[in-house]
Amino acid sequence: MEKTLEMRVEELERMLFMTKNVLSFDEASAFLCLSKSYLYKLTSGNLIPHYKPQGKMLYFEKSELEAWLRQNPVKTKTQIEQEAQKYVLNRPLKK
Repeated sequence: MEKTLEMRVEELERMLFMTKNVLSFDEASAFLCLSKSYLYKLTSGNLIPHYKPQGKMLYFEKSELEAWLRQNPVKTKTQIEQEAQKYVLNRPLKK
């Protein structure tokens, strides 16, 4: 089955998007899967790393957005149990 020209262009756009290091506001919104209004709220509250080189346009560094996404990891049940075991085994004995 032959790909349509439109499908090929979309695929090329996705590949180009993945190689960019600095994202525009619209690109950051799409990358984070956040609405534009919520992303504006995050930037106005300084809750997400962003840049305003000329005081108007917003830009984002992709690596900083990835770090921001990973800032509050949720531990699995297994990880919690392992930490509890380590704590119980390593705590000092009461006299």
